[in-house]
Amino acid sequence: MKLLTLKTKRGLELGIKTDRGVLNLRQALSRFPAQNNVPLSIEQVLAGGEEALGELQEYVARVQAGAPDLFGPEEGLELGPCVPNPGKIVCVGLNYRKHAQEAEMEIPAYPILFSKFNNSVSGPDEVINLPALSSQVDYEAELVIVIGKTAQKVSREAALDYVFGYCNGNDLSARDLQFRSSQWLLGKTCDGFCPLGPYLVTSDEVGDPGNLGIRSLVNGEVRQDSNTSCMIFDCAELVSYVSQYMALEPGDIILSGTPEGVILGYPEEQRVWLKDGDEVTVEIEKLGRLSNKFVR
Repeated sequence: MKLLTLKTKRGLELGIKTDRGVLNLRQALSRFPAQNNVPLSIEQVLAGGEEALGELQEYVARVQAGAPDLFGPEEGLELGPCVPNPGKIVCVGLNYRKHAQEAEMEIPAYPILFSKFNNSVSGPDEVINLPALSSQVDYEAELVIVIGKTAQKVSREAALDYVFGYCNGNDLSARDLQFRSSQWLLGKTCDGFCPLGPYLVTSDEVGDPGNLGIRSLVNGEVRQDSNTSCMIFDCAELVSYVSQYMALEPGDIILSGTPEGVILGYPEEQRVWLKDGDEVTVEIEKLGRLSNKFVR
């Protein structure tokens, strides 16, 4: 199932993308009442777990059979971040061997963890402001793991059972701010620096998260082109590792690292940092396209 967040005059509302189009849950319920309590937001779906997801799937199937005209085209819709209010934003650095090499950093023996704050969360097609005090903004295409059940000290073998689904993410990084000190936070959590979307795709629909093509494009030019199989620490390892030290709750997200091809990896004389008018697109197999434009 593909879930998305719709921006409406009433605020953010839950949508479902199907082969017939997009269903706005609140609008649909006003015309086609549900037999059970159907969740009306991403937060309610995540908090309700398998029961809420099952009720949602059942309702969507009923609407498809009884009121197919309630599904509309995705074109023209304004989307918000597919996880609008993550609890924790846990990020993983240097999780692709070639990216660590291009950054001239050691291959990590353990996952390198850092965080972003919720001010960094933004949505598809949202315009992102380049920070006035930075001149070295970079892109990082990343597979985002969305937690669906409380995970505490879980084994690697069981870890993916706690994952609700996955989405595209862009771990935007102001490199001059990031490396100002040994702590990366300042360069990682500027406003809008964590675009998410367009869809939150459930685990059953994604299948193996360790074999997904992942790309980034700048103004249509491919910059990163890899596969999640190239991760040093795969998704199960990451969920298990983080859960040993902190409880992961429904709605927490893990940005699992980026492959080679970022601007930082170019020879210094060839680095052209993101500038006014640039558009960056992240594409991950089965998860759609996440695009954002940048303004100074």
